[in-house]
Amino acid sequence: MKKTIGILGGMGPEATCDLFLKIIKSTPARKDQDHIRVIIDSNPEIPDRTAYILGKGTDPRPYLIATAKNVEKAGASFIAIPCNTAHYFYDDIRSAVSIPVLHIMKEVARSVKGKVKKAGLLASTGTVKTGLYERALNEVGIEMIVPEGRDQDKVMEAIYLVKAGKLEEAKAIVLEQGKLLVSQGVEVVIAGCTEIPLILRDGDLPVAVIDATKILAEACVREALAG
Repeated sequence: MKKTIGILGGMGPEATCDLFLKIIKSTPARKDQDHIRVIIDSNPEIPDRTAYILGKGTDPRPYLIATAKNVEKAGASFIAIPCNTAHYFYDDIRSAVSIPVLHIMKEVARSVKGKVKKAGLLASTGTVKTGLYERALNEVGIEMIVPEGRDQDKVMEAIYLVKAGKLEEAKAIVLEQGKLLVSQGVEVVIAGCTEIPLILRDGDLPVAVIDATKILAEACVREALAG
């Protein structure tokens, strides 16, 4: 029997939709009934995660925990969070519910383990500051490179442009920053903010683009079909 996927979403709504679509595309199905039940709470009222991490905003933990409990109460077997930065609060969320919570950084690290030695990261400033990807990748023997200073500010600018629907402006910035990472010798570039795969796809850069949202979707399907 298939497990039910729960999505703690809304950060942002389009990134949540992207995860849902990638779950559908990753599911081996020939008819409606072959697909997996998915419960989504898309809560855009969750305060900005990066702002809080940088000491400039409201604590999102009460909102994240309440939304996770909502998803659990609705019948989810486990939870996925389509927001990389929100994983800074992973332990708080995990301890507040009685069902498993997938961890996007660990899933990405698992997917690239043994394949590369140096990876670039395009992510929110909050995610970069937390070191979540760096730790996960270092544990599997991969060095991580991130944009620094004004370059990271530009990545953050692109993320907020995506949230505002200004995709062409955002893509131009992300392509520039991705190419800068490639010039530093990275073998892959991780799209480590769920807004970035909305504008950056594999084939856009001279090296492979790792879509963290797609990897999370595949993990959701794997977990749901494990029975």
